Amino acid sequence: MDKVNNKISEINTGRRDVLIAGALSATAAAMPGMAAAQAANATAGAASVPSAPPVMAGVHFEINGKAHALEVDTRTTLLDALREHLHLTGTKKGCDHGQCGACTVIVDGQRINSCLSLAVMHEGSKITTIEGLGTPEKLHPMQAAFVAHDGYQCGYCTPGQICSAVAALGEIRRGIPSHVSADLNAKPEVTPEELRERMSGNICRCGAYSNIVDAITDVAGRPA
Repeated sequence: MDKVNNKISEINTGRRDVLIAGALSATAAAMPGMAAAQAANATAGAASVPSAPPVMAGVHFEINGKAHALEVDTRTTLLDALREHLHLTGTKKGCDHGQCGACTVIVDGQRINSCLSLAVMHEGSKITTIEGLGTPEKLHPMQAAFVAHDGYQCGYCTPGQICSAVAALGEIRRGIPSHVSADLNAKPEVTPEELRERMSGNICRCGAYSNIVDAITDVAGRPA
């Protein structure tokens, strides 16, 4: 009986191997044809549908106190307009999805992720980038505090962190509450909890968060 079972098992195994080998052979034979057909379809589609030229539009705004006029593709983000057209490369492109905060700039007094905003949306806006906050000879108080408290390590996220920190203190001074404000009718205070919540959209992969909070706390109450 055991010999019979072993024989049946050998037959089933052999049949399974043959089926697998046949399937692999058929797949291998079909792949070149499929690839050629896909390439032909792609070529035919590209030939039949000519690419349309980009739609251009003019935009005027004030950046760091200077007027600028640009003619840009309407799909151009504010981040790319700053970096590629105006060569203000202090504003960094990190995730390009609005998740890391490296591209934060201040527009009409409010911080935004410039990678998520189109340049043409800011006609007439007043925009401040890290270059407009201070210079190496005359640092903004927030820049000086980041240096004093070692609020950066690699420094890539620092421009966005500083712009966000300046705007966050402005929000607190204007009495704008956050998600951790205990009393929405009371003026928010500069506490570590408030600062961590307000700065939560700016990611530092080096992990200098505690030093960043110390830097912002140091500047709180001083003229920005």
